[in-house]
Amino acid sequence: MEPLLRMDDVHTHIGQYHILQGVSFEARAGEVGVLLGRNGAGKTTTLKTILGLTPASGGRVSFGGTDVTKKRTHAISRSGIGYVPEDQGIFSTLTVEENMKVAMTRETEETRKKLDTVLELFPDLKTFWKKDGGHLSGGQKQMLAMARAFVGNSKLLLIDEPSKGLAPIIIEKVMEAIQEMKQHTTIVLVEQNFMMASRIGDTYTLIDDGRTVQSGRMADLAGNDELKRKYLGIG
Repeated sequence: MEPLLRMDDVHTHIGQYHILQGVSFEARAGEVGVLLGRNGAGKTTTLKTILGLTPASGGRVSFGGTDVTKKRTHAISRSGIGYVPEDQGIFSTLTVEENMKVAMTRETEETRKKLDTVLELFPDLKTFWKKDGGHLSGGQKQMLAMARAFVGNSKLLLIDEPSKGLAPIIIEKVMEAIQEMKQHTTIVLVEQNFMMASRIGDTYTLIDDGRTVQSGRMADLAGNDELKRKYLGIG
């Protein structure tokens, strides 16, 4: 079966800097693929390149069998890719309800079902439905950011560092939510917390100095101490 997302030897320049120097990986429908590597390896730039926020200068990005390498960000997003950036990207002056309505674009039976799903996953959002996004806690903002990306017409979710700065109990909720979301969409995740990555990831891609160095099933990486020491600094 054709992978939902595919990157083939992708290069990305930001100004004079050659950030991605050959990233290749696949994301298959219904799976969670995790991008792993040390800080500065190029993981966030990989997500931004998929969306065209930092356009590829070489190689090919395809989504649903269509070449999207040279498409503009709004066109890529409308084709069915949702994005949760590291800084969450919510509208702080809009209420939770307004944030969700903007994300839904138009209300359909499918988006209403997705909304019901995320409100069950994140009951805090229902509690603070009329509260401005800027007044939420860090964990609640992360919940809102993930919920917004999920309720849109997203066949693929790109999520950047969802556990960053969160308390362990909130991380557990985020993990449960990602597992549930996987039943409805495909997820590509950047995550530094290896415990979390290994529990929810189906596949992994190791990125080092802007290059893909290894890909495979997460279960195989979890038992490979040599690879974890070399590229993640953990044993």
